[in-house]
Amino acid sequence: MIRELLILSVAIAGADAVLGWDGIQAVSESGFKCLKSHNYDFFIGRVWTSTGNYDEVGISNIKNARAAGVTDVGAYIFPCLATRCAPPANQVEATINKLKAEKAEVNYIWLDIERLAWPADHTHNRNFITAMVDEVQKMGYKPAIYSNNNNWEAIVGLDWKPFPHLPLWWANYNGEQGFSRYQEFGGWAKPLIHQYKGTTAGPCSVSMDLNYKQ
Repeated sequence: MIRELLILSVAIAGADAVLGWDGIQAVSESGFKCLKSHNYDFFIGRVWTSTGNYDEVGISNIKNARAAGVTDVGAYIFPCLATRCAPPANQVEATINKLKAEKAEVNYIWLDIERLAWPADHTHNRNFITAMVDEVQKMGYKPAIYSNNNNWEAIVGLDWKPFPHLPLWWANYNGEQGFSRYQEFGGWAKPLIHQYKGTTAGPCSVSMDLNYKQ
């Protein structure tokens, strides 16, 4: 009897799991309908690139996802970090104004915090991220963070924990649909989303990163 109850509890928990994807490939409305039929129920599109420009493909994808009936749609900003780039708040402002102009509706604005061109100065990086979060909120949108413990440590230090109230999109390509191997960082007790596998040939001829949420 105990064994049957345990199996039932696992099945119930699994029923709440949702699969989704992110990617930069152009996908039509019919493509999103196809993906939806394969149980990909959420999508996050890139809307700003590390070169300091809008991602027109990502914005179009968001609109196509909505048109296909996907209701859980997010946008992510890959910040431009070079000295020539606009200040962080301006990058956010430009992105959100573009989303509004294009009538591209999103649930969250995810801020992509991963190692690439970030400087070694943790104080600078903390101020940069805080400015982005503040601007998202100022413009009436919901901010959220994409990162993992290694990136967070390298960019801002593991002692910095200002955003435990914001959703976390945890990047760890361990291939597991779940949070069992999550190691707390940044004050987040648990992620909202686990990006569990990188570039993959998915259904409907779409190349995607695979994501799980519960």
